Amino acid sequence: MSVSGTQPTRILLVDDHELMRQGLSQLIRMEEDFTVCGEAEDVDQAIRFLEANPVDLAIVDISLKDSNGVDLIREIRARWPALPVIVLSMFTQSSYVERAFQAGANAYVTKEEVSSAILDAIRHVLAGKAFVSKSLAPEMMGKLLSGRMAPGRYPVDRLSDREHQIFELIGQGLRTNEIADRLDVSVKTVESHREHIKRKLGIDSAGDLLKYAIEWAHLSGQN
Repeated sequence: MSVSGTQPTRILLVDDHELMRQGLSQLIRMEEDFTVCGEAEDVDQAIRFLEANPVDLAIVDISLKDSNGVDLIREIRARWPALPVIVLSMFTQSSYVERAFQAGANAYVTKEEVSSAILDAIRHVLAGKAFVSKSLAPEMMGKLLSGRMAPGRYPVDRLSDREHQIFELIGQGLRTNEIADRLDVSVKTVESHREHIKRKLGIDSAGDLLKYAIEWAHLSGQN
């Protein structure tokens, strides 16, 4: 999946919002050496496209329809290890950025900066360089260069992506029913995840979980 000769760089867009894909496609196609070779709105569609078509670079939203962009990044890294991946996200919290890079992303661009940064991100990644949005640098670049984004540094790294998402929402003060509404899942599902989180973090009570989650939210810059 490498660029050859004068062939434009073939880019796959993975985002569950059609308007975002359209806007990205217009930006990318303004460059003669880039082309959008395909689009997908979830992990399954993206994997099927990658299995059937040559792709030089993927742009992946971290939050996808009925799935998770981080899971897709891990799958890409396992099956197509040389394929560069740029994460596109509305989330600016450092914990999201770190998890994306830990999963194997090459760049992280916030949606509020996409129009000014996405083309630079593509060129950086194709040149073998990491890239993060200006609003996230230089802290994130410092962590990348120092190797401090290595997995396993925090107890919360034991959590699955869905558990991590729920843990962060707990830290933002959301109740179980509010988390269920936000994620479009049942209250029972959230309660089950809460129990898994407590077990993985070695926490016994709901009160201790709330305290830990709030402290983590503060440390990771969410509050």
